[in-house]
Amino acid sequence: TNIGSILASVNPYKPIPGLYSVDAIDLYRQHRLGELPPHIFATANECYCCLWKRHDSQCVLISGESGAGKTESTKLLLKFLSAMSQTSLGAPATEKSTRVEEAILES
Repeated sequence: TNIGSILASVNPYKPIPGLYSVDAIDLYRQHRLGELPPHIFATANECYCCLWKRHDSQCVLISGESGAGKTESTKLLLKFLSAMSQTSLGAPATEKSTRVEEAILES
């Protein structure tokens, strides 16, 4: 659920098909925070928009107990941001999150 710009999420400990797919990235990048159901991509999109449109610095705090999914949430946030950066560079859809995403996630 969202509480303002805060996303409270629960690790389901199982895959949910399509929840973090390229289609989900495309859907959430086209909408503002609160227009669609709560999602980490909505939070990432808000950060991206504030960073580039308003030139505001951004910080995302991901918190939780051991095993809560902090590392996975970070990877998903970076996946969305890398896809957005590739889109802004005009990269084809098939290459949206390949090189940049791999470099970030490997670091």
